[in-house]
Amino acid sequence: TEAIEKEKPDFVLSIGQAGGREGITSERVAINIDDARIPDNEGNQPIDEPIFSDGANAYFSTLPVKAMVEAIRREGLPSSLSNSAGTYVCNHLMYGVLYFLNKNDCQVGNGHLQYKDSCLLNDGEEKRQAVKAGFIHVPYLPEQTKNQKNLPSLPLLDMVRGLEAAICAIAENEVDLKKAYGCEC
Repeated sequence: TEAIEKEKPDFVLSIGQAGGREGITSERVAINIDDARIPDNEGNQPIDEPIFSDGANAYFSTLPVKAMVEAIRREGLPSSLSNSAGTYVCNHLMYGVLYFLNKNDCQVGNGHLQYKDSCLLNDGEEKRQAVKAGFIHVPYLPEQTKNQKNLPSLPLLDMVRGLEAAICAIAENEVDLKKAYGCEC
């Protein structure tokens, strides 16, 4: 949250790794639960704990997640839409950023981060846009799968190309695509 306040971004795109996934996945939803199968890097292993007791049950990404998937696919890379960021560190991060932006009603206007009590500019005209935020998971690198059979991976340069395409899609799409991405399972 300090970086958001300091840098005043138009959007926040967090990135994490999801071993076992075949492509780059845009996350649609973060849920208010930590349920760690294994300890994180600091040894924490919360089980069935809310991330924020006063938070919503879930927050949806405010990025154009479908447009991001389409842009990555146009680069010839595997990509899909995921309907859950999980219950581990990546979900915690995505939920935390969206919680912060929601609780503080963070807006961007003329390059300045503004909050709900200070949204009018000097000329009295209200020019603000919510800071958008979301999350992308990338697969393993090939080096990470050398000793493990049948695990998908993606070379680093392909990940970079995919992330660049996603960022361009965010910049070019004020609203998301109206295209079916649902699943029957």
